[in-house]
Amino acid sequence: MNKVRSLAIAVALAAGTIGASAAHAADNYPNKPIRVIVPFAPGGSTDIIARLVTQRMSQELGQPMVVENKGGAGGAIGAAEAARAAPDGYTLSIATVSTMAVNPACRPNDLPYDPIKDFQAVTNFANTANVVAVNPKFPAKDFKGFVEELKKNPGKYSYGSSGTCGVLHLMGESFKMATGTDIVHVPYKGSGPAVADAVGGQIEIIFDNLPSSMPQIQAGKLNAMAIAWPDNIASLKGVPNFKEAGFPVLNQPVWYGLLAPKGTPMDVVNKLRDAAVVALKDPKVIKALDDQGSAPSGNTPEEFAKEIKEQYDWAKDVVKKQNIKLD
Repeated sequence: MNKVRSLAIAVALAAGTIGASAAHAADNYPNKPIRVIVPFAPGGSTDIIARLVTQRMSQELGQPMVVENKGGAGGAIGAAEAARAAPDGYTLSIATVSTMAVNPACRPNDLPYDPIKDFQAVTNFANTANVVAVNPKFPAKDFKGFVEELKKNPGKYSYGSSGTCGVLHLMGESFKMATGTDIVHVPYKGSGPAVADAVGGQIEIIFDNLPSSMPQIQAGKLNAMAIAWPDNIASLKGVPNFKEAGFPVLNQPVWYGLLAPKGTPMDVVNKLRDAAVVALKDPKVIKALDDQGSAPSGNTPEEFAKEIKEQYDWAKDVVKKQNIKLD
């Protein structure tokens, strides 16, 4: 009996020691630079937003946050490396709708990571609006007339996106499902060429991130029909968001957030999230994000995990119902 009791005491003491050690490690975190994997090339929206926010976070945490670009395969290469990292808070990554929802939906059998099981959500850094816009020669001038024209002429009009099975392709197919319209998809290698052809009239419609289309909209070379955004945008007077237009399922901005590997201690996760909240309240960061066409978020790990799961389920549903396949 004494042996059993002694063993129980030893186990309890060991558990307490481990728990205290873990807590102590979290208290001292971070004590060295933090690596942040951006799963896309330098210079894009993901990279810019990651650098803006993590640079300010570094000041709060007292250690550098070093951004490392690991592009390729629509973000899958960098995301896979981040998923395999040690769950100690020293290798983090940036999540996008592409890496956490679209890629898994389009590549369910060969993606080297699981967006739900392999990561711990930290916080959503920022949201960016999406837009559907048309060439000025399009017969309709507002969203209601736009949908009516498409319904009267199934298969007549074409829309461009940044590529097959990209988030903007799925937005276009989701639009077709929600509105009961038939428009032809024309995939491009990026938003730039798609915007150029929409302006030139080679295609009539484009689904895009608002920042890349906004200069053409402001110049009158494209007409915005609706935006995916919680509110109206002052510079797009009279343009409704999709919820106002009667299609709340389409009212989904894109987001850019911070992830840790699954199993990272929550004390560490919460310390990172707190630093992000401070950064996202900094007027300079807010202004820099606004210049990118984005708005700060800073939600909780639980809220961001819910956003990821909802977007993942949405992407899987669109891919299945529209029978979308990668080339």
